[in-house]
Formats: sequence, C-alpha cells, structure tokens
Amino acid sequence: MAGHKLYTMSFAKVYPLYIHKAERKGRTKEEVDEIIFWHTGYSREELEKQLQQENDFETFFAEAPALNPSRRLIKGVVCGVRVENIEEPLMQEIRYLDKMIDELAKGKAMEKILRK
Repeated sequence: MAGHKLYTMSFAKVYPLYIHKAERKGRTKEEVDEIIFWHTGYSREELEKQLQQENDFETFFAEAPALNPSRRLIKGVVCGVRVENIEEPLMQEIRYLDKMIDELAKGKAMEKILRK
C-alpha cells in the first residue's frame, strides 16, 4: 500500500470529521483529543501545531512524540479489514485511530477505548 492517497491527506481535514462523528453520538471533542493524545503522545499544543501546519497523515504519525505501546491491543474491523492484520505500519496507525473513534461513537467507555 505504499503511496496510498490516504497518507497524503491532511490530518487537519479529517480531524473535524472525527469530532463530528463523535458529537453526532453525544460524545465530545475533548474525548476525541484524549484518544489522539493517548495514541500519539502529542500534547494539546503539539496537536494544534499539527493542525495549523495541515500536515498529512504520514507526517502526523512520523512526528508523533511517543506512539502508545498499548495501541497493539486494538483489535477489530475497520473498512472491512482487521486492524491487527494490516501489514503496512502507517495504514495500521491510521486504522487504529479510526477504530478508536468508531468505538467512541458507539458509546464504548473511554477506559475500554484506551485499553486500561
């Protein structure tokens, strides 16, 4: 999947979609941010900088301060594919994030989403 068009998509353009998906189901922007912070190690200021720079997904994950090792506990299907079976590392990181946002929108408790 090298060179997938998703890799060059601006994270800043997808971020509001994550928030909208969560808010439609009664969840909050703060919960979306908490998931992103947990997954990537970004602080609020670092996330804001990424959004302002309109970095693509490839840059967003390449510059992530500390990918959470517990993200490997994320299992399930996103876009018809099991996230734990995705071989391309960047695609797997993107789908981990998608899966956690899906879980948030489905009403799952934050403690379970963050694999605590």
